[in-house]
Amino acid sequence: MVRSLRFEVVGLRVRSLDRSLRFYTKALGLKIVARGDTRGWGGGVWVRLEDPQSRRNVELNWYPPGSMFYRRYALGEGVDHLDFTLGAVPRSALEAAHRRLVRAGGRPTKYSPATTEGWMASVQDPDGIWITVGRRPTPSERRAMSPPTTTRRRKPAS
Repeated sequence: MVRSLRFEVVGLRVRSLDRSLRFYTKALGLKIVARGDTRGWGGGVWVRLEDPQSRRNVELNWYPPGSMFYRRYALGEGVDHLDFTLGAVPRSALEAAHRRLVRAGGRPTKYSPATTEGWMASVQDPDGIWITVGRRPTPSERRAMSPPTTTRRRKPAS
C-alpha cells in the first residue's frame, strides 16, 4: 500500500465545459477554485470546483479533438482520472511511487516522471481508470523557479 499518497480530486470528462460549469456552479452551488489549460502539450482545459460547505473538490476536464486524451464521449466513461499528490517532495519520491504502483498491478501509461520532467506520472487501474500522481515543487525548486529579485538603487543625493 502506498501510504505517502494523499487523495486529491476526481476528474470528470465533460463534452461541453461551459454547459457543465453552468450546471455545477448554478445547480449545485460549487465554486471555481482553479483553472488550467494543458492544450500546449496535447491535453485540454480543466476547472477545479469546490463545495463551499464540505470543501470537497471535483475537476471538470474537456479535451478538444486532436488532444492525446480525446475520444468520443460514451456513457459510463465520465470518470476521467483520480488524482493523488505526494506534496512537496523530490522527483525521486515520485519515481519510487510510480514504481510501487506498477509493481502493485498498475498498467504503465506514457506519462511517467521521465516524460513529464518529474512532475507527474499515471498508471491505469485493473479496470482502465487512470490514476495520476503528482508532486509539488520542493522549497529549493520553488526558489529556482522564482524570478531573481532586484534591489532598487537609490538615486545619489544632489
